[in-house]
Amino acid sequence: MADERAQDDAESAMEECLEDIDEFIDTLQRYSDPVIAMSLRIHLAALLRAMVQSRLCTREDVRQFVVALEQEALGIGDA
Repeated sequence: MADERAQDDAESAMEECLEDIDEFIDTLQRYSDPVIAMSLRIHLAALLRAMVQSRLCTREDVRQFVVALEQEALGIGDA
C-alpha cells in the first residue's frame, strides 16, 4: 500500500513537473527550436553531471538514460 502511494506521488509530481516545463517552454517562442534544443541539452548535461557527482545516480544510470533518450528522439523501437 505504501509502495503504491509512493508510486502515485512520484507519477503526480512527474506530471506536474512536465506541465510546468511545457508552460515555460511556451514562453520561449522568440527562440528557434534548435536554439531551445541546444540550450536544453547543455542544461541537462549539467544536471546529470551534478546528479552523478552528488551520487544521486551512477554513470551507468546516465548512460542508460541517454540511450533511452536517443531512441525516443529518433523514434527507434516505435511500432
